[in-house]
Amino acid sequence: QVQLVESGGGLVQAGGSLRLSCAASGSIFSINTMAWYRQAPGKQRELVAGVTSAGRTSYADSVKGRFTISRDNAKNTMYLQMNSLKPEDTAVYYCNVLFTRIGNMWGQGTQVTVSS
Repeated sequence: QVQLVESGGGLVQAGGSLRLSCAASGSIFSINTMAWYRQAPGKQRELVAGVTSAGRTSYADSVKGRFTISRDNAKNTMYLQMNSLKPEDTAVYYCNVLFTRIGNMWGQGTQVTVSS
């Protein structure tokens, strides 16, 4: 059985930083793409950033230059370094992992709140 565990959310003032982690454990064969999504109250879930197994990254325009996605394949863990946070970044952040053997899986979500 495979599990995804997210951590690192919290409350921060505008301009501050947070680092999210998403760790996969269990019967993992291999991992393809990993990504972070977020969903603010009353809004649809949106893609924030993604990273391929080869390390290629992509970002939503709204976070470019402020957020950095990375992954440690040896630890089956993905990170999202969020700098210069804005109140509009407030949302529940979800990791999404595409496992080669079992397909797509979502994390439980972690709340990020940015106060002005």
